[in-house]
Amino acid sequence: MTVPKLALSDNTGEALAKTRADVVVIGTLAGEDGPVLAPGAAAVDAAFDGRLAGLLATLGASGKAEEVVKIPTLGKLPAAVVLAVGLGKEGDTVTAEQVRRAAGAAGRALAGTDRAFVTLSELDLQAAVEGTILGSYVFTAYRSEKGDAPVAKADFASPATGTAREHKATLKAAGSIAEAVITARDLINTPPNDLYPASFADRAKKLAEDNGLEFEVLDEKALKRKGFGGILGVGGGSSRPPRLLRLAYKPAKAGKKVALVGKGITFDSGGISLKPAANMDHMTSDMSGAAGVLASVVLAAKLKYPLEVVAHIPLAENLPSGTSYRPGDVLTMYGGKTVEVLNTDAEGRLVLVDAMVRAAEENPDYLIETSTLTGAQVVALGNRTAGVMGSDDFRDRVAAIMQASGENGWPMPLPEELRADLDSRLADLANVTGHRWGGMLAAGIFLREFVADGLDWVHIDIAGPSFNTGSPWGYTGKGGTGVPVRTIAAVLADIAANG
Repeated sequence: MTVPKLALSDNTGEALAKTRADVVVIGTLAGEDGPVLAPGAAAVDAAFDGRLAGLLATLGASGKAEEVVKIPTLGKLPAAVVLAVGLGKEGDTVTAEQVRRAAGAAGRALAGTDRAFVTLSELDLQAAVEGTILGSYVFTAYRSEKGDAPVAKADFASPATGTAREHKATLKAAGSIAEAVITARDLINTPPNDLYPASFADRAKKLAEDNGLEFEVLDEKALKRKGFGGILGVGGGSSRPPRLLRLAYKPAKAGKKVALVGKGITFDSGGISLKPAANMDHMTSDMSGAAGVLASVVLAAKLKYPLEVVAHIPLAENLPSGTSYRPGDVLTMYGGKTVEVLNTDAEGRLVLVDAMVRAAEENPDYLIETSTLTGAQVVALGNRTAGVMGSDDFRDRVAAIMQASGENGWPMPLPEELRADLDSRLADLANVTGHRWGGMLAAGIFLREFVADGLDWVHIDIAGPSFNTGSPWGYTGKGGTGVPVRTIAAVLADIAANG
């Protein structure tokens, strides 16, 4: 993991005259008559005798979102370059997500830079820090030519409001949250020949030891002995057997207890119900929920949330072989319910419910589960909007927080009429409905069948948002995105503050 070294700085003419930064980052807005300098750029503009906006316009700048224009300072500042990044259309307010995306675009453009002075933080310090770190992220572990390194150091201008102590706390929290997202991204981007259930468990154990977390791993023998039929069924076709991890953060004074569960299919071929070959390589990301949950419980320890946070992570490879589970099999899940398997490519829900039932045995106040669960999520909501299901009040609470964080969750119903479509001729229920309608919702209903009565719970389907197969945008590069780590962090903070 490579992240910039962070610091705070005054944003004044005197501070800029002494800066050691190579590049100064300012924001621009798209005004009716051309680019308008955003708050935070006044001292830089003064060094250009008030003509900076005009110079940028001459270079073709408009201020549109994520536009990057560089201009040499020609000795007017110690920094050699001013990097102007667009925030979008001029309006009454600039949102945190506008700042985060602009900082992300700047972070990508700063590759190869030793030190940057970022003024976007005057608009929103947390968003500027998160955006800069996440935008500068690159995954080069498997490249012989690494290319330009991310910006090494970033000085952030202190906002005009608030105290120095508050700004330092925000800087630390934002940096830790961004590092947690990068932890998840690194796991997602690691290819499946190197990241499989046992090696994932090894990485999790190291993170647990480094951060003072309780750690437990159940191997295939322990899973069989304890009756985890879903995890064993899905993982039975691989030569690399499944695992179930438990990591716990238990502070001395904890208020509520929150259980986290994340789907960890380290590669999903679809099993005997084999997926099409096209884009099957994207299924290296089918453990994005597990990566996000692991990163989140570590983050809880780093930020010392006054909560007990316990993560349960089921890990398996879903591969076809002579030992694979089959369509028509009946699996006995942890806790005793039986499931008829109609499609081995609906495997995520099978490993998840084993972990969810196990998590509920510890009597949490809330259960947050996240998974790349259904292609139907992408059909319904696209690649950037997660589906949020669960108990009504907690679902709406989490969806609102997810929207505020910029991770774009949307509350979805669990229609009662779909439950009958999961009836099985042999078992307590089937793992799919047998038709394509409402597939995301039916998967949520399947999970609900295993949720303890009265437990506030939420299911976040991140099938699309977890992995970016297109071009970089904002603070999101290609590959693993780390969604929904920032949402989980914000939900934990909200529970800590409000119960």
